[in-house]
Amino acid sequence: MYLNYFFLMIFMLLSVAFIVLYERKILGYIHIRKSVNKVGFIGLIQPLGDGIKLLFKESSLLKKSNILLFLMAPLMNFFLVMLMYMVLPYSGNMDWFNLSILFFLVLLSMNVLSIILIGWSSNSSYSFLSALRMVVQMISYEISLMFLLLSIMVSVESFSVLNLEMVQKYLWLVSCYMLLSVMIFVIFLAESNRVPFDFIEGESELVSGFNIEYGSGYFVLIFVAEYLSILFMCYMMVIFFMIGNLLSFYFYLKLIFLIYLYVLVRGSFPRFRYDKLLLMAWKIFLPLTLCLFMFFMFIIILIKI
Repeated sequence: MYLNYFFLMIFMLLSVAFIVLYERKILGYIHIRKSVNKVGFIGLIQPLGDGIKLLFKESSLLKKSNILLFLMAPLMNFFLVMLMYMVLPYSGNMDWFNLSILFFLVLLSMNVLSIILIGWSSNSSYSFLSALRMVVQMISYEISLMFLLLSIMVSVESFSVLNLEMVQKYLWLVSCYMLLSVMIFVIFLAESNRVPFDFIEGESELVSGFNIEYGSGYFVLIFVAEYLSILFMCYMMVIFFMIGNLLSFYFYLKLIFLIYLYVLVRGSFPRFRYDKLLLMAWKIFLPLTLCLFMFFMFIIILIKI
């Protein structure tokens, strides 16, 4: 079992390099320009070169920063994201308890703490403001996400990923929960800080966001954790709404398509205003989510009667 996890983690880390290359290629086509194509065959070795260059960059410690938290916070962020992959049922014994969806939500909420520590410990105004923005953004959408996932879990009468696979053996849930799937996709965009919700990286306001004071390996940890989070969100979208067999070729086609949607949104939409993002969370998503939750509860009670 633990060997399975080890190989899963290795493949996930390797996949980050190819996701970055895939994203840069698609953005090149969207911008009608040549993308990465010089290093290796069609640029396949470019992510490896970029990673090695980043690792050997200079890493400096600020005099007034909280050094222990400054060094530990990126490790905590990376560790929490890696823990999320434990809910993926790649073999019968890997869905190791029947509350794996709740475990995912707990880790998602705990990840906010690591972002606060990254922004606060560096003792930089830009980092701290960026971390505050991200925390408010994540908390605003996590409430709606919890109710949306509860609607699905109550409908299938389980909090286990394995049961979701069994329920969707003959019919994908996306055919019954189209509105929920669109809302969860938008929330995942906000949770992973992608365009049009990347307010933590507003260059004219916050330079590069909460990671501005990090360099070398610590920046690599934050960068890899961000893309691992995006990959995991795509995994969860496929698992919730169109899972099938996790070891099949079609599952990974669906996964690649969702990553393509992430990149397409990045290349097509401008950044929203921050106040509009919060208004959408509290005045549109949350009331609609509560109405949907009560509707599904009402339907289930009627069926039980």
